[in-house]
This record gives sequence, C-alpha cells and structure tokens, in this order.
Amino acid sequence: MHERARPIRVLVVDDHPLLREGIGALIAAESDITLVAACSSGREAIQQFGTFRPDVTLMDILMPEMSGLDAMIAIRGEFPKARVIVLTTYAGDALIVRALKAGASGYLLKDSARDELIDTIRSVHTGRRTFSSEVAIALAAHATDDPLTPAEIAVLHLIGAGNSNRLIADQLQIKEDTVKGRVTSILSKLGANDRTHAVTIGLKRGIIELSEIAPNDLHQDAFTPQER
Repeated sequence: MHERARPIRVLVVDDHPLLREGIGALIAAESDITLVAACSSGREAIQQFGTFRPDVTLMDILMPEMSGLDAMIAIRGEFPKARVIVLTTYAGDALIVRALKAGASGYLLKDSARDELIDTIRSVHTGRRTFSSEVAIALAAHATDDPLTPAEIAVLHLIGAGNSNRLIADQLQIKEDTVKGRVTSILSKLGANDRTHAVTIGLKRGIIELSEIAPNDLHQDAFTPQER
C-alpha cells in the first residue's frame, strides 16, 4: 500500500473569531486538509508562519497592528515560496493588484462558497494562482484605465482627510495650482463628479484604505462649495 499523502497544512489569519472558527470547521471536514494554527493579526501571522511553516495561508487584508499585505510581504521576504490566499470582503481592483504584487497566490471574497474556498486551497497548494470570478471581473473592468500616479494618490488621501487645496499644498509643499491640476486629473481618471465622489470611488476600488480616512471626513461639509 502507498503511504497516505500528508494533509495540506493551513494557517488562518483573520481578526474575526467567528470567521476563524467557521473556516476551521470547513477544513475539519476535509481529510486532505488540516488547520495547524489560527491568529488575529499580521504580526501574529509572521510568528505563526515561522513556527508552523504552513503549506497555505489564508490571510485577511485589513487587521489591527499590521495589515495582511504587510504581513504577506514580510513572510515572503523570509520564505519566498510561501503560498498565501487573500480572503477578504474587498473586491477593489487596486487592492487586488497590490495583493498580487505582494505575492498572493489566490484572492477570494469572504462570501465565497465553501467548495470554492476548499478547491482554491488545493489549487494553490499545487502551485497554481487561483482567483474568484468576482476578482477577475473587477480586474477586467479597470484593465484599460489610466491609473492614478503616486502624487495623485497622495492628494486623494489628503482630500479624504477633509483638507482644502491650500492645506494640501502646504502639507505636500507644492503650489496650490499644482494641487488643483492633480484634483482635476483625479476626477477625470476616476470618472468622479466631485471630490467626495472621488474619495468614495478610491475607497471602493482600494486605491486608498478606510483606515487612512478619519471619521466624518466624507461629509460634504468638509469641503467648500468650490471644492466639492
């Protein structure tokens, strides 16, 4: 008789305990997959990965202390062959691209079907890159878009924080006319009606993150009528 193949060893990283428990229950029902550890932050993920050396890691993106993307970069910096599946609620194309550049082997949404999650773990374990149909659609929808430049993203961050053009110019140490030009370009590239709409689109697509926006910053009152 042939020796039974070793189960696929999985690490789950998510700050929601119910989700960790739910994934653990799904994995427990599979004879060829086993959960070796679960943790709630990016920093813990780095430690647990070094301890258990899992075959596949399921990684949330937005977590306290350290993001899943930063944790993935750190892990793959030490273990280049680490296979990480991003498991998140965010389907923004810019966020997906950042995950791919960080080395993600898969990208799934948390509402994916049970079978899709299990099949993706198996697929990634064999060395394939695997993404849900929703992720593929999100990437295709903006494949030909002119991306924001790093300078424009910096301005969009500051717009989201409720800053006027003058304050943005002061913080970036550039001319106010330069800021106005970048805002015009941002609105055009994003197809936004105004600054508030641009921030909303930026959040939805993952160009900027919610953690970078202070409470109430998206209120229209944060901007003068000329800046909306």
